[in-house]
Amino acid sequence: MDRMPTSRITRLLLLFASAACARKDASAPPAQAPAVESASFAPALGVDLSASTRLPSGMYYRDLLVGTGPVVAAGQLVSVHYDGTLVDGTRFDRNAPGDQPFSFRVGNREVIDGWDAGVVGMRVGGTRQLIIPPALGYGPSGYGPIPGNAILVFTVEVVSVQ
Repeated sequence: MDRMPTSRITRLLLLFASAACARKDASAPPAQAPAVESASFAPALGVDLSASTRLPSGMYYRDLLVGTGPVVAAGQLVSVHYDGTLVDGTRFDRNAPGDQPFSFRVGNREVIDGWDAGVVGMRVGGTRQLIIPPALGYGPSGYGPIPGNAILVFTVEVVSVQ
């Protein structure tokens, strides 16, 4: 019978012990995700919920510039430039004009749900502001510099669609 080397057993035990120590109290209720309507947006973001369209999911969008090209639909490959910020104005990601556009297939879950929902109906050349609740973003766990339960504000420009 082959045995695992002691050093590997020790590493596995340390890994399990670390995970157990890092685990939150299972009896604690999960943190409540904030509603978009309760957020205090940095003035520089120009968020105007009263001028935005609210989707049943709690997400808002507002066309800043309506494009004149083809309309984006589910299943299409769309290329975009974007700027992503937290409600306090902290930028966490950007793909600016001059950069290679970011491309994804709409509705294939290649991006967060807020993007899949938010770009449908845009026209090539258009710019839209997306205000995405945590459930359609990175949820309670967050991702990289994005904290858990963060409301996200994206400005998205559609460059092309296929």
